[in-house]
Amino acid sequence: RCENLVEVYFQLQQQVMAASTELGPELLSRLLERFNEVLSGLVKSSFLVEKQPPQVLKTQTKFQASVRFLLGPRLLKAAPKPYMVRADMVTEKQARELELSNYSNTLSESTGEILHNTVALETNPTSGNCCANFKNVLLKKIKRCERKGSESVTEEKCAVLFSTNITLTPSNVSIHLQVLSLPIVVIVHGNQDNNAKATVLWDNAFSDIDRVPFVVAERVPWDKMCDTLNLKFMAEVQTTKGLLKEHYFFLAQKIFNDHSASPEDFQSRHVSWAQFNKEILPGRGFTFWQWFDGVLDLTKRCLKSYWSDRLIMGFISKQYVCKLLSMQPDGTFLLRFSDSEIGGVTIAYVMRGKDGSSQVENIQPFSAKDLSIRSLGDRIRDLGQLRNLYPNLPKDQAFGSHYNSEWGRP
Repeated sequence: RCENLVEVYFQLQQQVMAASTELGPELLSRLLERFNEVLSGLVKSSFLVEKQPPQVLKTQTKFQASVRFLLGPRLLKAAPKPYMVRADMVTEKQARELELSNYSNTLSESTGEILHNTVALETNPTSGNCCANFKNVLLKKIKRCERKGSESVTEEKCAVLFSTNITLTPSNVSIHLQVLSLPIVVIVHGNQDNNAKATVLWDNAFSDIDRVPFVVAERVPWDKMCDTLNLKFMAEVQTTKGLLKEHYFFLAQKIFNDHSASPEDFQSRHVSWAQFNKEILPGRGFTFWQWFDGVLDLTKRCLKSYWSDRLIMGFISKQYVCKLLSMQPDGTFLLRFSDSEIGGVTIAYVMRGKDGSSQVENIQPFSAKDLSIRSLGDRIRDLGQLRNLYPNLPKDQAFGSHYNSEWGRP
């Protein structure tokens, strides 16, 4: 614990001072200087971000954050008045310079204008924690950096720098405390949110703990990407039912645009940031992430219970659906996420002619707006051509618990 280390420090300092005559002025001066360096390092490391600002931050939108000074209750109790903590926006370049200087440099210029950005560092009498709580902070505007190559504004990472100056008594040692938030992507329009989330997800998932801000790999192993997509899916949808091996296979075919490789082949591959959210999928108008995030949003809003009951196959290609259904009895169906639209779920079913020939039909995808008007369960009940959920579960048995209790009620 930091408090225990500080106590040890003060005890050692007292012992050194008690032996000052034997040590001599030169050695005493060196020891005291070293003590101040140790104390300064310990104090600086106990200044932490307790509540991070939103990692996708829209201008003209209020947000909250808090910093905690672990040693505040021990070191600041004799302070005549509360110290003030300031919040400033910094660029990636400024964050890197601060890190390389071991936070000994001070910020020369903020990269954005933040309102209500100064808050008192106070000890809560109930919890005993020393914190500065930023409750109504507002990023009024942001000054964009010069970007590299094809980098977009939603790939540009900033951070909030929290800083304050304190003086420790009785030694009168002045210490400048600084701590950076996690990387932040600043947006000015809601339509930038999707791409900003991609930048944040990639950075959170694939950056090293000890890194120069905010360096992150451009390519990562596919199996790590699978873990990331699975964790993101379960967290967003709030389900315990994650992605399956066959889902990963479909996603690999999609992101690598390769339908000839085996699941084992994909395990040794690396996926790039460009493949994740810069390159448009073949024949589409959106990236892999934009499509996947649309699935996330749809499932979270309208399909959580269906997914958790494993009623949605979801991540499967239209071609493989035809292969699965073509040999099934008339009216066998399954649900998959639309390939052609962002945030759509479609029903594929097999129809058999009198001659025994089969034809697989795909119903126009349902969007979140469609499913807010009439639920998926009720739509499935309405469609008389649907009989059994693949492979052979009667639809009333599969979806009965999802039907609205009042027939025909929208």
